[in-house]
Amino acid sequence: MCRTIAGDRPQVASAPAPAPVDKPSLSGPTVCVPEDYVLAPGELSHVDRVGLDHPDDVFRCFGCTQPACQGPSGCDANQWRFQADGYLRAILTARVYDVAVQTPLEEARKLSEAVGNTVLLKREDLQPVFSFKLRGAYNKMAKLPAEARARGVITSSAGNHAQGVALAASRMGCTAIICMPVNTPEIKVANVRKLGGQVVLVGESYQEAQAAAVARAAAEGLTFIPPYDDPYTIAGQGTIGDEIMRQVSDPDKLEAIFVPVGGGGLIAGIAAFTKALKPDIQIIGVEPTGANAMALSLARGERVALSRVDAFADGVAVKQVGQETFRLCRALVDGIVLVDNSATSAAIKDVFNETRSILEPAGALAVAGAKAWLKRHGKKGSTVVAVTSGANMNFERLRLVAELANVGGRTEATLTTTIPERPGAFKEFISTALSSDADLSVTEFKYRYSAGSVAQVLWGVGIRSPEQLAALVERLNARGMTTHDISGLEVAQVHLRHLAGGRARSYTGRIEDEKIIQVTFPEQPGALRRFLDVISPAWNVTLFHYRNSGNRESSVLLGVQVPHRDEGRFSEALSSLRGSGTGEGFAFKELQGAVREVFDQFIQ
Repeated sequence: MCRTIAGDRPQVASAPAPAPVDKPSLSGPTVCVPEDYVLAPGELSHVDRVGLDHPDDVFRCFGCTQPACQGPSGCDANQWRFQADGYLRAILTARVYDVAVQTPLEEARKLSEAVGNTVLLKREDLQPVFSFKLRGAYNKMAKLPAEARARGVITSSAGNHAQGVALAASRMGCTAIICMPVNTPEIKVANVRKLGGQVVLVGESYQEAQAAAVARAAAEGLTFIPPYDDPYTIAGQGTIGDEIMRQVSDPDKLEAIFVPVGGGGLIAGIAAFTKALKPDIQIIGVEPTGANAMALSLARGERVALSRVDAFADGVAVKQVGQETFRLCRALVDGIVLVDNSATSAAIKDVFNETRSILEPAGALAVAGAKAWLKRHGKKGSTVVAVTSGANMNFERLRLVAELANVGGRTEATLTTTIPERPGAFKEFISTALSSDADLSVTEFKYRYSAGSVAQVLWGVGIRSPEQLAALVERLNARGMTTHDISGLEVAQVHLRHLAGGRARSYTGRIEDEKIIQVTFPEQPGALRRFLDVISPAWNVTLFHYRNSGNRESSVLLGVQVPHRDEGRFSEALSSLRGSGTGEGFAFKELQGAVREVFDQFIQ
C-alpha cells in the first residue's frame, strides 16, 4: 500500500489501473513501497493522463522563491515549455555537440535473430564520459548567462551526471563544485576530479548531498545544475530522439523506443521530440522492479516517493521523479515496463555478445524491457530501439552480474536436491539427472558431508527450455531425490550459493581419513560422469565444490574418504584420470600442511 506523509490523503493500493483519487489538500508526497506495484514481464503500466495536479508536482527551479514562480504554472522564466512546439525548438537548438558526439544506431543482429524482431541499439555508452548525461548538463550550462557561468556551478551526483558537469565546466572554463555522498566509491571521485570537478564529500546519502549543494548554491550565488528536472537538461537529452529519427532507415517502420528511467529526464526529452514528429511511435520507459518511482507515479497520477530503492541499477535508483519530467511523461509516454535484476544482467550479457562492451545495469534496462515487451506481445518482424544509456560499470560487480545473467537469460537453473548420505549416492544422483538427457551440463555443484541419513546439494544446470528443466525435476523427484527450482530467488543467487556446503556435519567434528584435493577439471561433456565412474562408490565423496568458469578448465574442491590401506589403489585411480584418453585433462593437488589447516578452519 501507499501512504502519505501527513494528513488524510486516501490510501490506494498500487495496481496497473488504480481508481481515480480525489485531490487532497496537503503537502508532502505519497510514500509507496516498490514491491506493492507488480507488473507481469513486458506488461505496460497504466498511465493516468488526467492526474491529480498537486502543487508539489509543478516545476520550479531548485530553491526558487520568486513570487512569479509560485503560481499554478510554476517556473515563470520557462513558460515556453507549455507551447506546442516549445520542446521541439529547444531540442533543435540545444548546445550539446561541443562535448557530446552523435552516437551510432546499431542493429543487434544476434539479439534480433533470437527474438524475431529488429532491435536497434542507440549507443550512448560510447559518449566521452560513457553516458548520455553530459548532453543535458552541457546544454543547461550553455544556456546560462555569462555572468552566472563566471560565478560557477554546483551539482550533486554520485555518478554519471557528476562527470558530465565536470567535463562541461572544463570546456566552458568555469568552476564546477560536485557534492558527492561520503561513501561514494573512490574510483568515481577520482574520475570527477580528473575531469576538473572540485569534489566535496558531504552527507551519508544522495538526498543529503543534494540538500547541501542547493544550500551552498543559494549562499554563494552559484547555479545548481539539476541531473534531470530542468527544461534545458531535458532538451539536451532530447537530442538523442533527434538523432534516432535521423538515423533510423524508415521511421514509419519504427514501432517503439525503449528508454531507461530514473528521474525521467532522458525519456521526457526523447518523448517530447519523437511525439512531435511521429506520435504513433510508442515511447516506453523501463525501470527496475525495486526502483519503480515513475511507473507508480504515472499509475496514480501523482509523483510518489518510494520508501526505499534497489541500488543494483544505481544510475536509476531514484526515490522520486522530477516535476517537469513527470508532467511530460504523463502526457507523452505510453507506459513503463518493469524488469528484475536477473533480466537486466541478461541484457548486459546480450549487449556484450554483440559489441564486446560492458554496460552498467542502468544502461542495459532498455534492452531488457524491449525483450520482455516483444515476447509478451508476440511481436514478429517489428523494429524497436533500445537506448544503451551508460557503461560506467564497477568492476567488482561483474561476478554478480555474470551469475544473475544466466538466470535472467534462462540458460541456467539453480536447484536444491536432497540425496541419501551413503557411498555411491552422489554417482546415483548424477546418473539420474544426466543419463536420459545428453544435452544437460552441470554448471555448479556444492555439497558437504552430513552425519545424518540425508544430505543437501545446491547445484546449477544449463538448460535449453522450461520443458527440459521440468522433466529433470520430475525425474529426480520420481527417484525420491526431492528437488526444487530456486532460480527465481535472487537471494539464492547473491548469497545462498556462496554459503552452501560449509562445515561438515559429523558426530566427531572431523571426517576420518578425509583428503581434500584441488582438481583441475576439463570442461568437456561427460567429464563429471567419467570422474565419478573412477571415484565412486569405491570411495565416499564428502565434499564437492564446483562452478563453471567459462574456460577450458575449471577448479573443483573435492573431499574423499581414503583409508590408509587404500592409499595405493586411490593413487592408481587418480593416475588413470591423469593419463591420455577419456580422462585427459584432469590434474590433482592435495591440500596439505598450512594450506590444509586454513581450510579445516572452515570446512570441519
